[in-house]
Amino acid sequence: MKTIQHKFVEFIPNYLEQNVLYISIEYKTAVHLCICGCGNKVVTPLTPTDWELRFDGKTISLSPSIGNWNFECRSHYFITRNVIHIARRWEDWEIEEGRVEDKETKKNYYKKQKKKKRKD
Repeated sequence: MKTIQHKFVEFIPNYLEQNVLYISIEYKTAVHLCICGCGNKVVTPLTPTDWELRFDGKTISLSPSIGNWNFECRSHYFITRNVIHIARRWEDWEIEEGRVEDKETKKNYYKKQKKKKRKD
């Protein structure tokens, strides 16, 4: 079982340690090195349409899963209570479908926010 530690920071450091998730609440971002060991920096924005961070006082969870589709490794995994759960690799069509869905989710969310703002 592979685990990841977490560090709450204001600024993401220039040098990242493997198996550490750096979390900046101020900048609504979590960053870590890809868990496959390829050395790529993985940035997960913490927004209503990107990733959600849960902290239970001891461990962290990020959802949804992390799919590094733009990296050569194409790793895919979940971080749940500091434990890394490797997920299956997605096919190209699944990645494309996921991107379309993400784009639509963002569009709808911000459309609702705009309408809500007009009512206020």
